[in-house]
Amino acid sequence: MPDVLQPGLTLLLVGTAPSRISAAQRAYYANPTNKFWRVLHEVGLTPRRLSPHEYPALPGYGIGLTDVAKRHSGVDSALPTAAWRPAELLDKVGRYRPRLVAFTSKRGASETLGVPTGRLPYGPQPHSLQGAEVWVLPSTSPLGHTHFTLEPWRALARRVAELQALEGASPAALP
Repeated sequence: MPDVLQPGLTLLLVGTAPSRISAAQRAYYANPTNKFWRVLHEVGLTPRRLSPHEYPALPGYGIGLTDVAKRHSGVDSALPTAAWRPAELLDKVGRYRPRLVAFTSKRGASETLGVPTGRLPYGPQPHSLQGAEVWVLPSTSPLGHTHFTLEPWRALARRVAELQALEGASPAALP
């Protein structure tokens, strides 16, 4: 999956690795039971529900996408230790300078921040990455359904709107 990155992003959403379905369809969060695209719209990060194949449109809303285990696909628990590349993520954050970095799973955050998943609450974190605020969000994956809650996503959307208002950008106002 190609990164969706450019300078000036308000939010960089960081997954762990594409699911096998997403990899096969060559589109982020393409599993029909994944809540990602519905959640982005429901919390106001996008003005309508985008389809997985519309992922290249996200920078128009100030949002980028990447993964911590960029060269692999599958569920987190099946990824080999060598799959995790937090240094590559840090390089991308340093190069593109998003205001916020939000992990869409605790495992990706844990592998990057070096903090056990049990010590990572959902929401804003005391850590920063290359000057960017760090958030941890509940996974929208069907495998994480029992642990999913929308409130951290809503709080993130409020913070994104605050930052975009300060920057003079209108959240979710483009295509």
